[in-house]
Amino acid sequence: MYEEFYGLTCNPFEVSPDPSFLYPTPRHMEALANLAYGVFRRRGFVVVTGEVGTGKTLLVRCLMEFLTNNKVSFAYVYNPMISVSEFLTHVINDLGLLPATARTKSEALSRLNNYLMERSRQDLTTALIVDEAQLLSWELLEEIRLLTNLETAKHKLLQIVLVGQPEFERKLDSQQLRQLKQRIGLRCSLKPLEPEEVKGYIHRRLKLAGANSHAAAIFPDDTIALIQKFSRGIPRLINTLCENSLLLGFGHGQPEISPEIVREIARDLRLDGTEEVSFGPFDDRNFHPGVKSE
Repeated sequence: MYEEFYGLTCNPFEVSPDPSFLYPTPRHMEALANLAYGVFRRRGFVVVTGEVGTGKTLLVRCLMEFLTNNKVSFAYVYNPMISVSEFLTHVINDLGLLPATARTKSEALSRLNNYLMERSRQDLTTALIVDEAQLLSWELLEEIRLLTNLETAKHKLLQIVLVGQPEFERKLDSQQLRQLKQRIGLRCSLKPLEPEEVKGYIHRRLKLAGANSHAAAIFPDDTIALIQKFSRGIPRLINTLCENSLLLGFGHGQPEISPEIVREIARDLRLDGTEEVSFGPFDDRNFHPGVKSE
């Protein structure tokens, strides 16, 4: 809608995790390097955590692209709120094992082990990636831990990547998961962007979308400073603020996004720290038992 008006060839702030739009901060590149190293060096468990919107799923997409290009077979679980049997069925399906279903858990594990052993004999690596790992049940976490028992005398047959929000870190530190915690080979976390990184993040996305030399003219420095304030450096919120600001700017015919536009968007999205308070007829403050309304 607004792309032509701003001289863009595509949407620069699409919220879907597109690996081509990865902004290479030192922390994100370190996390991606740890993920790749952990899988290829067969370290068993690799854990990445980060607040909502800091780019964990985008990092996973980059890893999956990298694994595909390097002939690593992997299963990807994006919704871990499932039973153990459903989990094993999903893994078998994703790895392309046929037939796609197993009658029992032992049959599923046997087929998975045979598949992993065959790939190991060919010196090929296999991985399991679990996103939203903070949602994993205790039972399923224990099942995943037991999958690391599938091994040869030299290495683990299945490399496991667990990606989740900070509460997953606290879960791993619990007494119940001490055995799993001891098997974690690498552990890292993502943080929000630093103030100076927000500018680079916005300009990079604009340039990838065709802005080239006029990227700085669309979002001037004072506007970017305000975006940083309202987003707190969280990439997903930066995208949302920028996307909506471009739409509003286009609607007003403004080639430059002003701080006023960002303030309006932040207010609409309740990102400016203010909330509308409604005192309707059923609000607690208007309810007094035994008192009749006039």
